[in-house]
Amino acid sequence: MVLGIYGSPRKAGNTDLMLDAFLEGAQAAGGEINKLYVRELEIRGCLGCGHCDKAGECIQKDDMQIVYPLLERAQRIVVASPIYFYGITAQLKLLVDRAQALYMKRELARKGGEVVSERPKRKGFLLLAGATRGKRLFECSMLTVKYFFDAVGVHPSGELCFREIEERGAILRHPKAIEACLQAGRDFFTNP
Repeated sequence: MVLGIYGSPRKAGNTDLMLDAFLEGAQAAGGEINKLYVRELEIRGCLGCGHCDKAGECIQKDDMQIVYPLLERAQRIVVASPIYFYGITAQLKLLVDRAQALYMKRELARKGGEVVSERPKRKGFLLLAGATRGKRLFECSMLTVKYFFDAVGVHPSGELCFREIEERGAILRHPKAIEACLQAGRDFFTNP
């Protein structure tokens, strides 16, 4: 299963369109697609309480209860976000922070003597769009999502980042960008 995580609060925005094309490519290559719109979820921020360090699960009960099984089951995860103040959106960051529970679940199992497979065939991909031309525009988001992928046990396998994309639909004026997303989705599903 390919899990597409839509991180934008803006419906039908540029990263939604990019991820739609990416998932279309993955589906055309034979992938089963599951879409997760973070903007539609009620996710509370991490409390920093340490419960997951001891129990391997988050103490909070909210829409992350829907998300955790998807993150554990997906063989491929692709995350899309616009850049807000040189980072991913606040909505997506809530999900990323709360993924710590999955990391701790694996660590506790390992410490308990279980053989925990890293499942090397699980892969992650990142799609970003930002309004400015900043030289380091994508660095913070790329690092954040890299460690998110680590927390959920997938290996980063690539990213597509586009600058000077701001108003809704601006990405459509860059057909090569949409085609690149479509092709990346095909490759993401078919390449080991």
